[in-house]
Amino acid sequence: MSKILIRGAKVLGGEPQDVLIDGETIAGIGTGFSGGEGDGVTVVEGEGRMVLLPGLVDLHTHLREPGREDSETVLTGTRAAAIGGYTAVHAMANTFPVADTAGVVEQVWRLGKESGYCDVQPVGAVTVGLEGKQLAELGAMADSAARVRVFSDDGKCVDDAVIMRRALEYVKAFDGVVAQHAQEPRLTEGAQMNEGTVSGELGLTGWPAVAEESIIARDILLAAHVGSRVHICHLSTAGSVELVRWAKSKGWDVTAEVTPHHLLLTDELVRTYNPVYKVNPPLRTEADVLALREALADGTIDCVATDHAPHPHEDKDCEWAAAAMGMVGLETALSVVQHTMVDTGLLDWAGVADRMSARPAVIGRLAGHGRPLAEGEPANLVLVDPAYRGVVNPAGFASRSRNTPYEGRELPGRVHATFLRGQATVMDGKLT
Repeated sequence: MSKILIRGAKVLGGEPQDVLIDGETIAGIGTGFSGGEGDGVTVVEGEGRMVLLPGLVDLHTHLREPGREDSETVLTGTRAAAIGGYTAVHAMANTFPVADTAGVVEQVWRLGKESGYCDVQPVGAVTVGLEGKQLAELGAMADSAARVRVFSDDGKCVDDAVIMRRALEYVKAFDGVVAQHAQEPRLTEGAQMNEGTVSGELGLTGWPAVAEESIIARDILLAAHVGSRVHICHLSTAGSVELVRWAKSKGWDVTAEVTPHHLLLTDELVRTYNPVYKVNPPLRTEADVLALREALADGTIDCVATDHAPHPHEDKDCEWAAAAMGMVGLETALSVVQHTMVDTGLLDWAGVADRMSARPAVIGRLAGHGRPLAEGEPANLVLVDPAYRGVVNPAGFASRSRNTPYEGRELPGRVHATFLRGQATVMDGKLT
């Protein structure tokens, strides 16, 4: 197999070093590696400024296949992931049919294998059809070729406490985790945006923070009671941060994620009535955004997850009330994290590697990803140019959908190259 020499890259943001890849693994890190094109070694220049990180891992991606291929497919979604620096994504279960059986999760897993752009780890549904009434085939999905370890009804909340308790008890048998979409449905009926000053001024039905926080409070107590793992999807309020912080202080096995858009955008943007800003959970206040950034920096929030939610043009280019909720995020996530966390001094690049690679891989029990950058480790890598600045243009996205909230916004950083087990999936910012 071919060798690749990444020359002069700042490993985890440190001093420039050379990294030699031989086949699927890192063969060495240091200086003085010899060889070039004539010796069968492909040289990739880090130019002394580019940052080398472990390949990113997303715990929360909607690939839409099977059933909504007009929005995204496993192929287009994994291409977008590679452009964004991801070498593994967890594909959520709200497909058509729902990924609530071993057959469907294996289908998604095999489509990921065929795409070759990044690994696809299916997320299994907690309940049959996401209906919240009967547990899905959790054991069968765990034992399938896909080896499912994360289960979620994301898009819907497992609001029945008894069902949630049973799910938490069940997944203990195979070290699984239930990832909860924390939304008390009766508190959010007809809700259009965050409940607060802006919703009152606009006359839109508000989505109160307590709808999220009440479910989190219940579920961290349930997880502690049964001794199981619970993961909180797309945490969005300052109150939710405090609940997770309290649970961790108790030593309970609770983890949480935050999306890039909740680290940057606020409900003030809804004043435009542009449906691109309509998302679940809704954009919150500036105070919430600052609390989320602080919690990600201090480790209360474990990781960044994109909640990449592609929609076709007709589902977003309509009046606010009728528009679908969701934003694409795979291709812009790292830039938003650099803008909100690195450039503000809240995280260094080693911290980014921890929050966007190592921790999500551990939560998802995903072997071979999120590993240290060291000799003998899998060569799942991303080379980032942090000095780059560019205006987001969704016309150039690899994703099938274009519903980004960042169109026309200048963001820092660009993925220069992505390597999946030593093979370049992206080079010079383009798919190979």
